Amino acid sequence: METPGSSIISALGAGSGVDFIKLASDISDATFAAQRNQITARQSALEAQVSAAAQLRSAVTGLAAALGDRVRTGDLAPRGELANPAVARVSVPAGLTPRGNFSLEVTQLARSQTLLSRPLASRDALVGEGTLTLRFGTVDGANFAPDAARGAIDITVTATDTLATLAARISQATGGDVQAYVATGTGGAQLVMKGREGAANGFVLEATGAGGGAVAGDLEYLGWSLATGPAQLQSSARDAALSLDGVAMTSPTNRVAGLPGGFTLDLTGTNIGAPTTLSFGTSSAAITSVMEDFVAALNDIVGQVADLAAPFGGELGNDPGARELRRDLAGLSARVVMPGATGDEPRTLADLGLALNRDGSFRLDSARLTRALETTPDAVAAMFTTGVTGVFATMDRFARENSLISDPGTLGGSLRRYESQLAASAERLSAIAEQQEALRERLTRQFTASERRVAASQTTLDFLRQQVDIWSARDR
Repeated sequence: METPGSSIISALGAGSGVDFIKLASDISDATFAAQRNQITARQSALEAQVSAAAQLRSAVTGLAAALGDRVRTGDLAPRGELANPAVARVSVPAGLTPRGNFSLEVTQLARSQTLLSRPLASRDALVGEGTLTLRFGTVDGANFAPDAARGAIDITVTATDTLATLAARISQATGGDVQAYVATGTGGAQLVMKGREGAANGFVLEATGAGGGAVAGDLEYLGWSLATGPAQLQSSARDAALSLDGVAMTSPTNRVAGLPGGFTLDLTGTNIGAPTTLSFGTSSAAITSVMEDFVAALNDIVGQVADLAAPFGGELGNDPGARELRRDLAGLSARVVMPGATGDEPRTLADLGLALNRDGSFRLDSARLTRALETTPDAVAAMFTTGVTGVFATMDRFARENSLISDPGTLGGSLRRYESQLAASAERLSAIAEQQEALRERLTRQFTASERRVAASQTTLDFLRQQVDIWSARDR
């Protein structure tokens, strides 16, 4: 940046002729060049180390996460098989491992109550003002037993309400316990009301109109009870009924949960007098597949460690976190996965066939895995759950141990250290830039002052030369 004094001197054509502005900039730049270049080079190295440490940490945590997803939602989750699949669908919540065989007979499916109103001319026909009262309970033949635990629901109907708006009022007032809509058929428009599944979700509809009796246009026309209009009841609410290993059970819905081992049944049909078999077993093929993928993923991490933490040329060649990861990988197959295992049950990853090669890579000992699957299939299956023990829990701890930012001997600690050093380098470069600019400004002021003095001396010299020339001319 050119100072005002230097500009004036340059404009007058005076001074020494030296570009002091560029000289000040060159001197200030050269003064800090060595420090700046050293820090910039260090920054590049730190950025490479941050990237390498983050890459290794991401690979380890990614493996643990992928294994968890596979255990929770993949083909490792236990699946029940029904000899008669038309009876039900079987599901198992994540982390549970039901085992064994069961006899299942479904004698009745749960059902909701469906009620039709008497017909009106159209969906826009006025229904008459008054009050509709819904009472819930059990409809059994010609009897209705109110549910004392559920209060009646009163719905105020205005003189402008139509069959369509009344349907919306019923659905809203009951919070979905009764879904209502209007269907128009050959006999006119009718209000259709459907309750929830289960015997206790039956209902009656009491109507108090403004007068006129049970005729179209008066609200009482739409009321219903077993005594006044049994023909309007299309289906009554009831519970599902089933037998599991001979034990009779009921359920208010067709989804039956809390069964042995935690499995759930969604009932879809009946098989009265013809019980079907429900069985749970270990999928050897699925476990072998996940172990093959697990070994491949571990070898990918081993390869990354070999490249990034190579003693010569590796970004993490002397990094304590990378060294610790290498040691942890070497001892992974011997880690106890199931501390409660007894007898011949597998305890370690080595018992599942994870073997270490001389070069630090892994291989799958298929014979050992097959032997474990054949002799202790349930124990092997128990190792692939989301509990506090098992393969996933072991790898999750492995990833957490190597990602702790509070431990300087882990990848997490190394990453935190490199990031801190990188931030300090950026601050140092910023400080150097400020110092360099301050030096340039100071030199510019000094050079400008010197240039002014040179310009003044030049002016004096020119004056003296003129005087000497004048004196010399007079003497001739």
